[in-house]
Amino acid sequence: MFEKLGFKIGHYTNKEALTGCTVILCPPNTVGSCFVSGNAPGSRELELLSPHMTVSEVHAVVLTGGSAFGLASADGVMRFLEENGIGYQTPWAKVPIVPTAVVYDLNVGDPKIRPTSEDGYKACLNANVNFETGLVGAGTGTTVGKWAGFEYRMNGGFGFSIIQMDDLIVSAVAVVNSVGDIVDENGRIIAGARKDGKFIAEDKKFRFALQRKIQFGTNTTLVCVMTNAKLSKVDAYKISKRADDGISRAIHPSHTSYDGDVIFTVATKQVDTEFEIVAELSSYVVAEAIRDAVIKSNR
Repeated sequence: MFEKLGFKIGHYTNKEALTGCTVILCPPNTVGSCFVSGNAPGSRELELLSPHMTVSEVHAVVLTGGSAFGLASADGVMRFLEENGIGYQTPWAKVPIVPTAVVYDLNVGDPKIRPTSEDGYKACLNANVNFETGLVGAGTGTTVGKWAGFEYRMNGGFGFSIIQMDDLIVSAVAVVNSVGDIVDENGRIIAGARKDGKFIAEDKKFRFALQRKIQFGTNTTLVCVMTNAKLSKVDAYKISKRADDGISRAIHPSHTSYDGDVIFTVATKQVDTEFEIVAELSSYVVAEAIRDAVIKSNR
């Protein structure tokens, strides 16, 4: 089903340093926007995606580890796109539009090794309609359930979900590096702060009541919604805001002072449909992609 959308996803994974990057290569004429719901995002080209800005096309989205250092991986993606004649046409050159957002994984692996320009290029070479999920790419060094203290964390990861309704297809990928626990659709914890084989929040009504010290700017969930719906740039922005509900459904607590969440939406503008249908399906696949990440990463 995913191959019908025209997007390709590629990873670069460094298992030794526990970091990596992920690229989403977009088909021609893709429109995109984003919504930032976190307090401490690390990013590149996000302001360009604001609904009132002129440029609406997006050629790739990069999700990367390495905190702000990892933004360098976007340079390799731009080089790959330029070599393939892809970019926004200006009077003198085609300029690839590559919005990028990071997660903080420097506290997990080797903080001196971060995704580079060359790693971003390698991720493009690996891009395909068939891709890995779990502890790969930008999800390699991610963790969840840090509200009770870093020592009680579990793996986060890179997850995927997709749904089709008639001709409409809505999918999402998620890089999960949250303070909160991950819960299923019934609110049951499936990954998070755990001690002696038991989830700590099972005995705590309010997670932050423990008053643990949590580092600001070290937790982020990154999401990219991909669809064939006919959306404008303003629509894509609104879908990003609605898809943010999926984070709230799957992560408890979500959007805390310690998280830097970013939600992208990219659309190929092929299928006429109702906005509300796309919005609700987006929230659904985002929640499922988050759950998929931790299920695959904690087997």
